[in-house]
Amino acid sequence: MTVWLAVGAALTRADIPCLCAGLADQLRARPGPGDVVCDASAARPDVVTVEALARLRLTAGRHGRRFIVHDAPPELVSLFGLMGLGGFLAAAEHARRSVLRVEPGGQAEDREEPLGVEEVVDPGDPAV
Repeated sequence: MTVWLAVGAALTRADIPCLCAGLADQLRARPGPGDVVCDASAARPDVVTVEALARLRLTAGRHGRRFIVHDAPPELVSLFGLMGLGGFLAAAEHARRSVLRVEPGGQAEDREEPLGVEEVVDPGDPAV
């Protein structure tokens, strides 16, 4: 059974425990397999929203449910990637716009060695 919820633009850090408790109550009332689908179309792309979605995902996981973020704004998806949580967002097959994972990429900056290049270490150098 799928449980739907929405995260709005007026979300504050103080709202997060209430959201998680409400989700836990809904999941206890509907035991069994299924997904939790969160509509994030009205969500602000900020750290509070990222924290709320991460905690809601933990709550869903504790009840054996998969957490799917539906219709997240591209700015929010980018923020998850910048915070190292790009793999957090799952794509919903039935969503109009699926949320894509943000993959790191690009070119090495000046004086930065490209990945895969190893430095030569002199055995006489002191350990850091």
